[in-house]
Amino acid sequence: MEDKIENIEKVIHYWKESSDQNYKTMHNLLQSRDYSWALFMGHLVLEKLLKAHYVKTTGKHPFFTHDLLRLSRKSGLVTTEEAEEWLDDISTFNLNARYDNYKQDFYRLCNKEFTYVWIERIETLRKWLNREF
Repeated sequence: MEDKIENIEKVIHYWKESSDQNYKTMHNLLQSRDYSWALFMGHLVLEKLLKAHYVKTTGKHPFFTHDLLRLSRKSGLVTTEEAEEWLDDISTFNLNARYDNYKQDFYRLCNKEFTYVWIERIETLRKWLNREF
């Protein structure tokens, strides 16, 4: 669905607002110790900000993907090698939290220490993406 958008600002606002809502949910899940779901929400926070950047850059609706690194590259965002690695890793949180064959392994991996490291990285990337607007 890559057709031209008539009201770009409205669509950008939609993606950013949706990201902000997911950000609040991420923190609620973190507080309730639902670590794997908090990381899943963290993925959505970044995905939606990247889709807002894609709209801003191209003037088109974003293509269907959950791949954060691909969205970043297609949006023309310049990142560090470290940020690219993080985006690539965080993309896996989408699959791992959603699909039964990955869920249990991911759930076991998402202890407090692991989760807080990745939440901090998500926070760093979110701040960077918000500064780019």
